[in-house]
Amino acid sequence: MPYVAYYRVSTLKQGESGLGLEAQQAAVQAYVPDPAAIVATFQEIESGKNNGRPELAKAVAECRRLGATLLVAKLDRMSRDAAYILRLDVPLWPWTCPSSTP
Repeated sequence: MPYVAYYRVSTLKQGESGLGLEAQQAAVQAYVPDPAAIVATFQEIESGKNNGRPELAKAVAECRRLGATLLVAKLDRMSRDAAYILRLDVPLWPWTCPSSTP
């Protein structure tokens, strides 16, 4: 099964230091032991309160194009707005949250 990984940190400082990103990448890698299964990765530095995130939109589009599963280390990496997550039309593209999936 192909996967698209999405990583987000809230601040430029987190993005430059790798804090947060490294932990997210480790969680995704632990969930998908075969790195070749991750067919695309998207990363951005943006507040979870801002739902207008171009890299998330690209990740969703890539999932739809490839029939891939969207991987996020934690659900709040997608958004802090539950209603926004529900409006992402989940039936068209499944997503998986490694931190809560065995």
